[in-house]
Amino acid sequence: MRLVREARGEHGSEWATLCAIAAKLGCTSETLRKWVRQAERDGGKRAASATDDRQRLLEPENRELRRANGILRKASASFAATELDRSVFS
Repeated sequence: MRLVREARGEHGSEWATLCAIAAKLGCTSETLRKWVRQAERDGGKRAASATDDRQRLLEPENRELRRANGILRKASASFAATELDRSVFS
C-alpha cells in the first residue's frame, strides 16, 4: 500500500500506478486494487460500499434461516420415519 501511495503522482492515473506496482510485485492490477481499497476501508479513508453494508446486515438473517432450515429438515425426516413405521406395522 505504501508503494501505491508513494507512486500516485508519478503516473497519469491511479490505474496506471496500480499496473506499474502490480508488475513489480508479481500480482494482477485488480488484486492490488482490491488490496488498496480494503486497506483504505480499514484505515477509515474510504467508506464501505452499500453492497458491503447490505451483506453485513443480511449475514445474521442468513445464519438464522440456515439454522431453521436444518431444524425443518430433521423434523421432516422424523415425520417420514414415523409414517414409514406405521405403514410397515399396519
